[in-house]
Amino acid sequence: MTEVINWIFIFLGLYWAFCLFWGVRASRQITTTDDYFLSSRNVSPWVFALAATAISFAGWTFTGFPGLVFRDGFQFVNTSFFAVTVGLSSVILLKRQWMLGRRFGYITSGEMLTDYYRGKTLTLLSVGISILFGVPFVSILYGASGYLISELTEGLLAREVAMWMLAGFGLLYSIMGGMQAVAKIAVVQSVLFVLGVIILGIFALNLVGDFELLNKGLADIAQNIPKHSESTKGPGGGDFPGYFAIPGVIQFTDGISVETPLGGTWTAIMILTFMLSFMGIQSSPSFTMLGFASKSPKGFAINQIWGCAAIVGILTLVFSTFQGISANLLGANISVNEAGIFIKQVLPEISKLQYSELVMHYIKLIGISVPWLGGFLTVCAIAALQVTATAFMSTTGNILSRDVYVQYFHKNSDFTEQVRVARLFTGLVFLCGLLLASFSLSATVLLGSLAIACSFQLWPALLGVTWFPWITRNAATTGLIAGLIAVVLTEPLGQKLTAELLPWGVWPWNIHSAVWGMFFNVSFCLLISSTNQQDENRKHRETFHEFFHEYSVSNIVDRWSKPVAGILLVTWMFFAIGPGSIFGNFVFGEPNAGYAAWTFGMPSIWAWQIIWWSLGVGMIWFLAIKARMSTEPEKNIERITKESL
Repeated sequence: MTEVINWIFIFLGLYWAFCLFWGVRASRQITTTDDYFLSSRNVSPWVFALAATAISFAGWTFTGFPGLVFRDGFQFVNTSFFAVTVGLSSVILLKRQWMLGRRFGYITSGEMLTDYYRGKTLTLLSVGISILFGVPFVSILYGASGYLISELTEGLLAREVAMWMLAGFGLLYSIMGGMQAVAKIAVVQSVLFVLGVIILGIFALNLVGDFELLNKGLADIAQNIPKHSESTKGPGGGDFPGYFAIPGVIQFTDGISVETPLGGTWTAIMILTFMLSFMGIQSSPSFTMLGFASKSPKGFAINQIWGCAAIVGILTLVFSTFQGISANLLGANISVNEAGIFIKQVLPEISKLQYSELVMHYIKLIGISVPWLGGFLTVCAIAALQVTATAFMSTTGNILSRDVYVQYFHKNSDFTEQVRVARLFTGLVFLCGLLLASFSLSATVLLGSLAIACSFQLWPALLGVTWFPWITRNAATTGLIAGLIAVVLTEPLGQKLTAELLPWGVWPWNIHSAVWGMFFNVSFCLLISSTNQQDENRKHRETFHEFFHEYSVSNIVDRWSKPVAGILLVTWMFFAIGPGSIFGNFVFGEPNAGYAAWTFGMPSIWAWQIIWWSLGVGMIWFLAIKARMSTEPEKNIERITKESL
């Protein structure tokens, strides 16, 4: 493996040199706050699209997704639709936030919330959510990168040493060049992410032989090893091997940590709520900053249609799935090995607790035969983890500077002071995150799992800003607080805080904590808004929506497009990620009926997923382009001060 290790350090050296180059180059162009925090609001559409795609997906998709496919099978593959739901989140929220940023010069989501609702509580809560992304969430990603390097260099670098070294380079280029460096480097990181997933997927399939042999092997597993995953017996799930089918519409379990669902975790309702939780990525304060930095909404549409829905969808549904399911036939599955159904035994046996190591074993295997490619794929994995981690670490420091230091300590600070403080805060976020990852892995996981679910709770407040003036400040604030409490109480952290005295476990009824939180969030929001429609700030809020109307209405708008879009959205959600997804279990051939019974020569559920993924791409295109939710405003937006509104 010495040759592979040499190649790893060669490619890491080239990668770091590129990052340092852009950090230095961007630092020389910083003369205003907009330059540092938002890259002068001039990030080109294609740069935004590539950067946003990688920041939203790369870290977890590259290393975590294939292992979970290996562990849970095709019921988990249905979560590939997060590629569509994340794009949907952006379609609904991002353009109008960008319009407000252009109009009033907002740099952070907190500034927008403060100005719109005339209160600072929502801003402070959004800062707290940013810290969840910037510290524990980032800790998980950098911890994973350190572990990966340690394993692939055979312990030459300890996990902690590798983690601090990799995170240090991310810190360096982000504080030097600000948003411009983060965005420009993310373009290359996104390319490495995509190439890495494709190469690993093709390699896994090639080891099996070809697509036909892969599916014949899967058919043998479905017929001969039912114990590989329990039979699906949830409502509507049928009586099929759980590895090849969604285990019913819903199972009213007490929670994952208390009661295991029959046939697997990923019921239709679990998938639906898990997909909704991922919409929290692009409603996060950090992503709003990235949106403000875009030169125009054209980049939003490219990201939503082609980056999120199309590219990430095909990466997960095809290439990551190749990695996960092929491992069953390549020696990783103990049950398959015992039954003698394997094709080759080139991977070590991997237990359900070791699923996250699958990608690492593929890279090791490649490194044995093609050392330079093993080194290249290592850097692809590091880039995928780092692009997400560095973006959230950097923006969290910037948010703390603008929403805490400037608002509460020095309102009249000049751009030099703001940038200096932002760099200090980013360094502090880096230090806290790395210390957490170094000394308390359990706390890292407990807190890091909250970030996306808590960010999803910002939706009602952001919908008020962008679409619904009747949502009041008290309603948005109370709803957000209630939602955050519900999230904590349905996550592992809630069990820890209450000494496991809660009568339910994690994700009761197999409903994700983000949706439990949103239930209480929306309930309070609607109740309080409906009883307080004459509040003194209603007229102020409506001026923002009059601005949207002025800059969005056009005579050429197809008035039927939005109703059609609504019908398409509801239909797609029902059959792709909702209760209707159970039809995919058998509509193209029952899983255990044998290879000859599979209409497309592949498991019915996999074919169903690919069909609805392609329809999902079309739906996002319709919303973004035809319904004009991610197109240029009808006229140029003139910058004004918020006081003059």
